[in-house]
Amino acid sequence: MTEAAIVASDSLWREIRSEAERAAAADPVFGKVLADTILVHDDFAAALADLIGRRLGGSSADRARFAAFSRNAFGRSPELVEAASRDLRAIALRDPAIAALLPPLLHFKGYVALQAWRVSNWHWLHGHVDAALLFQNEASNVLQVSIHPAASIGSSVYLDHATGIVIGANVVIGDEVTILQNVSIGRHGELPTRSPRIGRGVYIGGGATILGDISIGDFAKIGAGSVVTGDVPDGCTAVGNPARLTNCPEPASAA
Repeated sequence: MTEAAIVASDSLWREIRSEAERAAAADPVFGKVLADTILVHDDFAAALADLIGRRLGGSSADRARFAAFSRNAFGRSPELVEAASRDLRAIALRDPAIAALLPPLLHFKGYVALQAWRVSNWHWLHGHVDAALLFQNEASNVLQVSIHPAASIGSSVYLDHATGIVIGANVVIGDEVTILQNVSIGRHGELPTRSPRIGRGVYIGGGATILGDISIGDFAKIGAGSVVTGDVPDGCTAVGNPARLTNCPEPASAA
């Protein structure tokens, strides 16, 4: 993690603690929860690892195991914490119903599902296949979000509502992407390498399906319920089943 990223992560953690302290002072009952989940921790990575453990683990032993797996990944790859910071900031920037960092951190299952995936991906890439698949399975069971640990996902990503999201192996998703509920992204056919590549800043509406060896261009939009099996150029909108292109940018005129 770069020095700038460390500063940004520390700043985010100070904001979260400040919000938690104000909330605890305003509501002593809720304050007990915040004391255990936020205020007891020294940094964002520790709080996030604990949160993942609490959300995925069905018993105290399971919670401790998932938290330990997460702490290990965060400690060895601080860039995961940087990505998690960016993801949280993205929610506050894109969701008009959110004006703070604490609510999505504590209550948005799409956020914790994405961070659980980041841990599973780290374990997958380091040869810990069983641990990686355990994270995927529990996130699918508990949070209704299934992201294969062999997928690739950028930062500043927002899984909004999140229920029913399925992202297959080898799918590539860029930075600043927003994905709504009941979206499926995966291969079309038997070859695992033939999976979609989602560009930067793409918006994918609820219930959309994106399949095959295709590219979704930067800042494209996929309408709710659309079925996309062909390339979508930069900036275009794809709607319908089968999807058709609309609202594509005018081509630049020759100088």
